[in-house]
Amino acid sequence: MEWLKVIEILAIVAGVWFTGWWLYSLYTKDASVIDIAWGPGFFLLALAYADRLVEPILPSKVITILVGIWGLRLAGHILLRKKGKPEDWRYQKMREKGGKNFWWLSYFKIFLLQATLMSVIALPIIFTAKHVNYDKEHLIYIGSTIWLVGFFFESMGDLQLSRFLNDSKNKGKIMTSGVWRYTRHPNYFGEITMWWGIWVIASTVDYAYITIASPLLITFLLTKVSGITMLEEKYKDNKDYQKYKKVTSALIPLPPRR
Repeated sequence: MEWLKVIEILAIVAGVWFTGWWLYSLYTKDASVIDIAWGPGFFLLALAYADRLVEPILPSKVITILVGIWGLRLAGHILLRKKGKPEDWRYQKMREKGGKNFWWLSYFKIFLLQATLMSVIALPIIFTAKHVNYDKEHLIYIGSTIWLVGFFFESMGDLQLSRFLNDSKNKGKIMTSGVWRYTRHPNYFGEITMWWGIWVIASTVDYAYITIASPLLITFLLTKVSGITMLEEKYKDNKDYQKYKKVTSALIPLPPRR
């Protein structure tokens, strides 16, 4: 299939998906609903390409399954976390800055931006769906193993943090046990690792080096833009967090420093 058709499918799926969630955000007055849409959007895209392009090959099938597991689990976790709670603080700050124009600014600054980012991060999904041949099958197993490591850290980090926050005894405290003992951001480490695993699987098809833009972008976003940097700034005046920061790795899981 020509790349023009590929781009057309991408534009339709991403555009319709995020526009729908934007309209829903106007109804709920909560732009943070986009966090729920993020993961399933990739799975929807994977299904769209698997259905419209060539007969799916093994790398494409594996990536679709892994993206589905990741996306649906993440959406479920965020949905439960948001239940009965107001708009996330990040979007509240954007709403304050946008003022009365935020309703339409949010479409471009949040929802269409997310659609654009998804288009780049989804390159391994698109690339493997477009190909009919692959080699180096061992890379599928290596990539899947890397993905499993990432999935463990993200899902376990989310689970442990949810339990910690739901215990009233921990109000005002910092989570420092479980996987959080080895990294201050196990969920971000997990997500980055999963996308590198998916890239390894995608590298079994010709010219897949192009798709390295996917894990590079998600790594940059979560370490320099909306992930670690933003949260570290939020807790810069928290004494307990600063003590935790001195002994715990920022991203890659490592034994606590003395």
